[in-house]
Amino acid sequence: MKFTEPALDNLINLISRLPGLGPKSARRIALYLLKNKDSLMKPLAETLSNAHSKIIRCQICGAIKSLDANCTIEKCYYINNSYDQLCIVENIADMWAMEATNIYKGHYHILGGTLSALNGSNPETLLINSLIERVKKNNVKEVIIATSATIEGQTTAHYINDSLQGLSIKITKLAHGLPVGSEIEYLDDGTLFSAFKYRNPISEK
Repeated sequence: MKFTEPALDNLINLISRLPGLGPKSARRIALYLLKNKDSLMKPLAETLSNAHSKIIRCQICGAIKSLDANCTIEKCYYINNSYDQLCIVENIADMWAMEATNIYKGHYHILGGTLSALNGSNPETLLINSLIERVKKNNVKEVIIATSATIEGQTTAHYINDSLQGLSIKITKLAHGLPVGSEIEYLDDGTLFSAFKYRNPISEK
């Protein structure tokens, strides 16, 4: 369904591209925003513009950070900071899901997606080189690959495993109790806790 006003159509199309929203939900949201232009639509537009200009991705660990501040992930930027474990996740939501279980208190490397030619995700955009440097410079003893149990997630896990070969580290992955095709951020705490606790070694040098 298209409206006669192109600006409204564009707004609906953009909203419908958000995760979990279809055309009907997008139309309802767009109309609600128009109904509340001064109290909601204008401040939302200003907040989005501010976030677009000031929030960037840390090129060391992959977390989001302010343009003029240090990374929000404590000490990721100290290259001589030694720590034992580094957990690799696909996105910020996965990291939050991990932290909610309280089973892991170490450092994270956030890929920002999975390897995908369709989405333009490659080793460079996933900060694989940065990952290797972090492992080397911070004397990491174990890398925990916590990618989703999807085809893309497992392909990415294998690529990371291959990229880390030759380094004297232990490489593990989440236990096979993860449902096939599942994404980390949507798992319940119990499933995620067990998968993390009983993680399996991929290789050890």
